[in-house]
Amino acid sequence: MLCANSARLGIALLLVGGLVACSSFRRTAADSAPTLKSLDKQQVAVEADQGVASSEDKAIAAYKEFLKAAPRNAQRQEAMRRLGDLEMDSADNRSASGQTSGAPDYRDAIARYQDFLKTYPDDPGADRVLYQLARAQELGGNLEVALKTLDRLVQQYPHTRYRDEAQFRRGELLFTTRDYVGADQAFTTVLRSDTPTPYHDRSLYMHGWSLYKQGRLEDALHSFFGVLDFKLTGREGDGGLETLPGLTRADRELVEDTFRVASLSLQNLQGAETIPAYINSPRRSEYEFRIYQQLGELYLKQERIKDAADTFAAFARRNPLHPQAPLLQARVIDIYQQTGFATLALEGKKEYVERYGVKSEFRNTSPAGWERAQPLVKTHLAELAQHHHAVAQKSRKSEDYQEAARWYREYLSAFPQDPQAAQSNFLLAELLFEDKRFGEAAVEYEKAAYKYPGHAKSADAGYAALLAYTEQEKRTAAGDVAKLQLAGVDSALQFARAFPKDPRAGAVLSNAAEKLYALHDAERAESVAQQVLALDPPAGAAQRRVASLVIAHATFERGAFAQAERGYADVLALTPEKDASRKNLTERLAASIYKQGEQARSEGKLSAAVKHFDRVAVVAPTSAVRATAQFDAAAALLALKDWDGAARTLEEFRRSHPSHPLQQEVGAKLAVAYTEKGQWAQAAAEFERAAGVQRDPKLARVALWQAAELYEKGGANAPAAKAFERYAKEYREPLEANVEARYRLAQLARKGGNTARHLALMKEVMQADQRAGAARSDRTRYLGATAALALAEPVREEYRKVALVEPLQKQLKLKKARMEDVLKAYTVVADYGVAEMATAATFHTAELYSDFGRALLASQRPKGLKKVELEQYNVLLEEQAYPFEEKAIELHEANARRSAKGIYDKWVQSSYAALSKLRPVRYAKSERGEGVIDEIR
Repeated sequence: MLCANSARLGIALLLVGGLVACSSFRRTAADSAPTLKSLDKQQVAVEADQGVASSEDKAIAAYKEFLKAAPRNAQRQEAMRRLGDLEMDSADNRSASGQTSGAPDYRDAIARYQDFLKTYPDDPGADRVLYQLARAQELGGNLEVALKTLDRLVQQYPHTRYRDEAQFRRGELLFTTRDYVGADQAFTTVLRSDTPTPYHDRSLYMHGWSLYKQGRLEDALHSFFGVLDFKLTGREGDGGLETLPGLTRADRELVEDTFRVASLSLQNLQGAETIPAYINSPRRSEYEFRIYQQLGELYLKQERIKDAADTFAAFARRNPLHPQAPLLQARVIDIYQQTGFATLALEGKKEYVERYGVKSEFRNTSPAGWERAQPLVKTHLAELAQHHHAVAQKSRKSEDYQEAARWYREYLSAFPQDPQAAQSNFLLAELLFEDKRFGEAAVEYEKAAYKYPGHAKSADAGYAALLAYTEQEKRTAAGDVAKLQLAGVDSALQFARAFPKDPRAGAVLSNAAEKLYALHDAERAESVAQQVLALDPPAGAAQRRVASLVIAHATFERGAFAQAERGYADVLALTPEKDASRKNLTERLAASIYKQGEQARSEGKLSAAVKHFDRVAVVAPTSAVRATAQFDAAAALLALKDWDGAARTLEEFRRSHPSHPLQQEVGAKLAVAYTEKGQWAQAAAEFERAAGVQRDPKLARVALWQAAELYEKGGANAPAAKAFERYAKEYREPLEANVEARYRLAQLARKGGNTARHLALMKEVMQADQRAGAARSDRTRYLGATAALALAEPVREEYRKVALVEPLQKQLKLKKARMEDVLKAYTVVADYGVAEMATAATFHTAELYSDFGRALLASQRPKGLKKVELEQYNVLLEEQAYPFEEKAIELHEANARRSAKGIYDKWVQSSYAALSKLRPVRYAKSERGEGVIDEIR
């Protein structure tokens, strides 16, 4: 039952699908012909087919249900294809009815076609599916993928019935992606079709464009002329393209675009000289005049007036009897005037002027006739110009303005010396200005102003030329504005020279100066600005303000800062108090003064530099550069060694500009000034402040050390100790400086009477040196040895405290133990190998032995000894004390021998002194001197 239902459902769906599928092929070769304009943004008007649209959703749902219910049905293949067509048509209809925003959504159709091709890759109708898939991808905006699909279609199915359209679409897509060679090949394939194809004309047109884009202009022209052959043969008329019979709107646009690109191609070759080679058939003769006409119009748009005239004249020379020759060469003769047919009279005037005008062949063949015709030619030219001018002013149509301009130009060309030529030239310029052809208008205004003898409109024409340049600037591409502005400036200067007394001269020159400055021609700008200030009668205040500002800016840029200062001062004098620009002008004034200070400084004139820097605060106290100027003044004062002045300036800077970035440099400079003044504590405070704000750790470390030393130098021991302590904690490296800081702390503690802290710190010094490893230096060893010597002192004091009294045995043992401690302490000192400390350790060790010997001799005698016993006891003590005395002598002598090595410090000297007492015979000798002979006779 299910199979039967599925079969019936499949048949119904296929019938519906067949109806809907018909709509999916509506886009055929009968589509509107594309143009470059339509290629950019193609819009297709699709009339809704209510009958089909109403069943699409149901049909799609039915097909989906069929595919879901009958996965193995024989009709599944056709159902998938038709479902894709239905989804394609549904997306088309939604897009045409405006139901979607942005690009149409063809994803369902694309997915369906892709699924079909994946499932049935060898289906005989796969070429049609590929065709539909490519169309869906293209309409969905995925052009690159669409192109790949079309490539696949033409490669796998070279003889498909969709070949011509597929190749055409490929060409379009390749052209869009700027693959002009590929596009050329695709369109060529269409053109080589053996059977007539509806894509032939459009392929021929796009083939020409593909060649044009490759720079193959001559080949491109063959294609473009081919398009014109197909579209214009048998359709020529006297009017414009819009009047040609049998042309659809798309055909007319195609023809217009073909003429345009053909004109561009001819222009890039030899212009009109290229045309005859392509007029090689009778049918092309039918539209030959349009080729010249379009090329001439292109030259007119490019303001290549001579090229345009030559193009029109070329056709007349080639076809003197052609019906369109008079229109291109002159277009009018005034022969109907006496008959009362105004319209025909106007046309007659055009024909007459063209046939018998200055440039006519008639003039060359009949000079006498020309002499008779000349007055009428002049009259008709004037009337034509005036008539078309009036028409243009009424209609405001560009074509009417162009016609009037033509006749003005003909008149001026034929009769340049006529008394009315200047007025006609002025009217031509006015006409062009009204038509917004400002570039041409400026040229004609300048002619009217300066080419002719002075007339009533001379000055107005010169000023109007400037207005035309201004209007042209507004419509000119950014890259071309500068060149146009320079032309406008030249025109302005010409106006000022020609009409110096004109009340507009000041505004004209000041505007020119301003533009020159904006164009980075400061030298010319300054010169023109000086002209403004020299005008007689004087220019207005606004113009003088502009001129002074230009002078100020220009002199500032070339380094003439004193002149710039005067210029800015003049501008400020001409600027109202409430004017918003005063702030910026004040800044510029301050900058010019500051720059004078910089110049003086660079020249070594520091005193002058200080004066300029100080003037900034006086002239522009609110300026942004004031703080920098004040700081630079302080720096200059430091260089001048004016320590008091530098300190005052820096202190003022610190108070006035607490948030300025240069604040972090103030402390170091103040420290220098205070140091030079001998204000050690203040200098130290600045270095300490600098250490706190300095971002560079190395500089911060150096600043903190300097602070500590200066505090110590100034006798401020407590701040010095804090600084050294902070240094020791914060900067473990370099080790030598860290150890030095601890040593300095120890000395400060000793000075403060804090013996315990002194010894504790000396112990840290010694330990730091002993743990230094590779970082150990001569200085750390010296400080370690000094610390070891200091640490030996309390040990020696403990030794001294032990008196050899009863019970003598106990006290003697204790004193020996203390003596060993002292010897160990001095051994540590000696082991450092530091000469100064080694001599001290040796001396103190010798004295220790000597003292111990004396202590033995002076020890308390046991009570109850008899005289003989006492004598024996004393002898025994002397024997015990003797080795200690000998050891002391030995050590003193060792110390004394160091003098032979150049070491003769106070401890060596002290050892000599001790030896003189211990061995006076040897060491207590006095020197003998010989008499001195003062002169030799």
